[in-house]
Formats: sequence, C-alpha cells, structure tokens
Amino acid sequence: MTEPIFTGTPQAAAPQPPVPQPAAPQPPAQEAAAPQQAGAQLAAGPQIGAPHAAAPQAAAPQPVGVPEAAAPQAGAPVPPAPSQELRAALAGVRAEVGKAVVGQDSAVTSLLIALLCHGHVLLEGVPGVAKTLLVRSLAAALSLDTKRVQFTPDLMPGDVTGSLIYDAKTSQFSFRPGPVFTNLMLADEINRTPPKTQASLLEAMEERQVSVDGEPRMLPDPFVVIATQNPVEYEGTYPLPEAQLDRFLLKLVLNLPEREQEVEVLARHAAGFDPRDLRGAGLRPVADADVLARARAEVGRVQVSREVLGYAVDVCRATRFSPSLSLGVSPRGATALLRTSRAWAWLSGRSFVTPDDVKALAHPTLRHRIQLRAEAELEGVTAESVLDAVLASVPVPR
Repeated sequence: MTEPIFTGTPQAAAPQPPVPQPAAPQPPAQEAAAPQQAGAQLAAGPQIGAPHAAAPQAAAPQPVGVPEAAAPQAGAPVPPAPSQELRAALAGVRAEVGKAVVGQDSAVTSLLIALLCHGHVLLEGVPGVAKTLLVRSLAAALSLDTKRVQFTPDLMPGDVTGSLIYDAKTSQFSFRPGPVFTNLMLADEINRTPPKTQASLLEAMEERQVSVDGEPRMLPDPFVVIATQNPVEYEGTYPLPEAQLDRFLLKLVLNLPEREQEVEVLARHAAGFDPRDLRGAGLRPVADADVLARARAEVGRVQVSREVLGYAVDVCRATRFSPSLSLGVSPRGATALLRTSRAWAWLSGRSFVTPDDVKALAHPTLRHRIQLRAEAELEGVTAESVLDAVLASVPVPR
C-alpha cells in the first residue's frame, strides 16, 4: 500500500524563506492582529482526509518535500518503516467510531495519539456534541474497559480512587476499587468538583497508581483520563489549576457540527440509531490493548533530528517571551510536543519527524499550557492567535 492510511495537512502557514537561526527566539509581534479565521483553520486536532504534501517513503535517504534537517542523514541507519498492519488496525478504529459519531474524525485521531503517547486529554465543548459517545465508541472499537464519573461539588476523593470497606463477616477491611481502575476514564465536567477531588486524579494521571491507606495500587494499562468541561457556563465551577492542566497531553475543542453533518445525525436517529446500543449500530472491536502496545513501541523508534528538536524547543521558548502571556510553555510542554509529533509522524507513515509534524500538533498540545495577560484578553488576543504568531515567527529548519 503506497498511500498513507492517515494523512493530514499542517495547520501552520506557508513555508518560510530560509532564514539564519537566531541565538534566541524573537518575541512574536502583532498578536492582537492575528488572522481572524484562525478558529476556522484550527480544528480540535490534526486534520485528516486532505492529501499530505509531505508523505515520503521512509526508506528514501532524502525524501522529496521534506527538509534535509528532518530526513535521516546519509550513512546513518535507516529506521524501519511503520507497520502497515498496525496503522490499518488504527484506521479501522476510526472507521468504527464513525458509525456512531459524525464529524469528529480529527478528535478520534487525537485520542489515538494520546493513547500512543500514554497521555491524557481535556475535551472542551458545549453540551450535546457527543463527548461521552465519542469515548464509549472508542473504547468499544479498541476492546477497552471504560467508566464514566460525573464530577459534582459533593464528590469525594474516595469516590474516584476507591476506599477501604469494613467487612463484618471477616472483621477486616477490604479495598473496593473506584472507577479510576479502568482503561478509559471519562471525567465528565471535571471543573464542577472541588480542588480536593480534582487533586485525587493527579497521582493517577502522573504515576498511574493510587495510594489508599499508604499502599500504592497500580492502574491497568493502558490508562487514559479523558476529562470534559463546559466552556460557556462557569457559575459554580472550580477552574483547573495550571499544575493539573499541564498533566493533560492534549486539549481538544469540539465544535458544533456543520449543517450536512447535523442532517446526517438526524437521519441516523430517524433510522433507529440508539446511542446506548453501540453493538446495534454495527460497531465492533477491531483492535485491542496489544495492538496499542505494539504501535506504541514503534512510535518510540521514530527518529527526531537535532534540528527538529531545536525547532520544537524554539517554539516553546518563544511563548515565554510573548508580551501577551503571563505564563509560557514549560519544559514538560516541550517534551509533550515531541511525543505527539512522533506519534503523528508514525500515523502519517514516516519513521522520522518533520517540522510540519511539530506545527500540526502545536495547537492541541500547547493551547492549555499558556496563560494570557488580562490586558491581552481585553484586546481580543486568544491562545490560538498567540500560537499562530509564534509559529510564524520561529524560523523553520531546512
């Protein structure tokens, strides 16, 4: 198969002319005047379905259309090409989810990237855009266990992690696992619960274990938290602190569907589609945890040149010099951008990362790791416009 199964177009602007690499990134200028159509151009994650302008054969030493800095160097061992079998299996997952969810292909691909990177995802969208159905469908297509927790103001940490229960018959305490012991945990409206309960997820998300009564208990593999929050109703909510936001690998914004997509949703419901009966909708498991583990191992072998590493670092460092931001991207954010770029390169059929991969994943990986100044918000500056300006100002390696 010569065509890559996953294809996509970078979200960044047209290639910049060759510019000498500066000693330090320059502050992005005119952020308030960033393109107004940025919101339309930037989807929840990498775009799927358009021809990929840089989809080279992995075995070629210097593929056409790929910067020389990104391609494997002459004389260096050529990494093995990504497995067509594994990529086909994950493409089948996207097709299966499409039987239940309409118009969210890029979100499905981004969730697969999170699974390949052992990362967590923050979903933001108004009620009714199929966030819960998306997670349930993904779990069904991957043969993974999933649990949903509705976060409320009276939810306690033990309700999430589990607790010790006294057994009167044995006169002993036994551990009763909480909903966090699953593969895909849907934390619905996570910003409606107090910080104490939000913090109960920190150990689980970072260490992949929970400690109850001083005893650590490992969580199953894979373990991914997919948290949702409502962007239009903030009354009675507890905004996530920066430390917890930084724990999420990606932040995806689920927009309302286009007219034709919404007509398709109604047509399916008119034909008898029941979102509570995924098997009745024809959704079947096409992959499993073993496929994810083997794909994850291949992603770990994707090569990244020193020049592309420097480009990712320069993009992140440029946010720290932005006059519109009070908080830039941390080194953890830079490593997250590296991980997601490698996964996207593998899904695109390449065994090495290009600057376009970094650009394509910059928005979903970094948008929640930066904080705007109050005066910038009053001027209409957004996180998306700041990242647009940063990507336009940092020279691309050639």
